[in-house]
Parts: sequence; structure tokens; C-alpha cells
Amino acid sequence: MEEIINRVAKSPLITLNLETYLPKKGVVEYDLKQNLFQELILKEKDFRSFIQENDWSKYTNKVVALHCSVDVIIPVWAYMLITTRLQPYTQEVFFGTKKEVESILWRESLSQINPQDFEGEKVIIKGCGQIPIPESAYAEVSRILSPVVSSLMYGEACSTVPIFKRSK
Repeated sequence: MEEIINRVAKSPLITLNLETYLPKKGVVEYDLKQNLFQELILKEKDFRSFIQENDWSKYTNKVVALHCSVDVIIPVWAYMLITTRLQPYTQEVFFGTKKEVESILWRESLSQINPQDFEGEKVIIKGCGQIPIPESAYAEVSRILSPVVSSLMYGEACSTVPIFKRSK
């Protein structure tokens, strides 16, 4: 009987699973929409009163995505004011939606990759996993690795999609 050989295991391909770079910080949103009068305007007196009376401790050790989900003009000072109130409690405060802030956190996490570890290698960026990974993370890892790898692929070793191949 002929021995079964796992050619994938013996191949020079390196599989990089982005799940291992999952940011450890959870993101919560703060939507200034809740502070608007009839979702139209921000009344300074009411807003300042809210800022003073609100219990900001519920944001302790959180990453806050600060934004306004309705299309109105918010004075810049409002974002500044709420950030100064959140700052003592939170890990970080970012301006943007939850999705935008998660993209920033993914970028920070992927910056841990040392591109020289992959120099000249054939790398597969693992697709389909247990954790949803944003498109921005795939774009970022491509930006990091394409200058150094010999080839970059997406998917699984049994069925990859070629992304980049260095010409010889």
C-alpha cells in the first residue's frame, strides 16, 4: 500500500491567521445623537448640564467610539468637552464610528507583525475563521507584507486566491 503524503504540510507555504491579532480592547459607542434637541441641534446649556450630571464611570476601561449618527452640525467644542469627561475613565477615546475605531485597533494590532519574518516567503492569509475580521485588516496585512514576500495568497492551502507575486 502506498504511503499518503501531506503535501500541504511539506510545502514552504506559511499560513498567517489574522485571528491571532484580534485586538484585545472592546469598543463601545457614544452617539451624540442622544444629546440633541429633536435630533436637530445641540443646546449648550442642556449639554453642559448633562456632562456634569452623567455617570461616566460606566465607560471605565472601555475604548469609546465618539460620533454622531445623524447628519447635523455639531460644534467642535462638544466633542472636546465630552472627550475630557470620558478621558479619566476610558482606555482610549476615538472620534469615529465603532467600525472605524475597530479598524484603527486592528491596524495597531497588526503593526506587531515584523515584515522581515516573512521576507521572501510564500504567505497565505487565512480566510474563513471563527471570528469575523474586517476588510480593513486584510488590506493592512497586504500593505505590510507585499513589499517583502515572494507571494501573497488568500484562503486555505488547498484553495488559495493569488493576491501578489514578486517578479523574478
